[in-house]
Amino acid sequence: MVPENSQLERENHVGIILVTHADYGSALLRAAELIVGPISDCVSIHVDATLEVNDTVSRLNEAAELLNSGYGVLVLTDMFGGTPTNLSLALLRNNKKLDVITGVNLPMLLRVLSKRTVPLAELSELALKAGHEGIIAAGGVLKNKIDEK
Repeated sequence: MVPENSQLERENHVGIILVTHADYGSALLRAAELIVGPISDCVSIHVDATLEVNDTVSRLNEAAELLNSGYGVLVLTDMFGGTPTNLSLALLRNNKKLDVITGVNLPMLLRVLSKRTVPLAELSELALKAGHEGIIAAGGVLKNKIDEK
């Protein structure tokens, strides 16, 4: 069973799995596609109370296997300590070419999608940096600009 919201083309780059509560990951993928166009080798798997844990773990394992073209797989989850992250961390036991980053946001996803040909460890670092840089107190920035005038 192929995970929902999947575009699989087996490119020479890191595969991406978004694992989130409800349909947050699907919404992020749709938003990213509005900005960068069609996205391949990237899937969203949602976690909610209506799904069996074993079914979700099976979908995660299948997605990780399908998306690893030899360059590895980066799993982006919504928050540390949540079920999506906890289930994703179980993948690390059996897969050395996999990393899990929590706190996914649109800037992080866009950076990852634009740099997927770099090694997995480097891509993980880029994801962290972009996620942090994407969090800005926009009101404060605007206020400072107004105060400067």
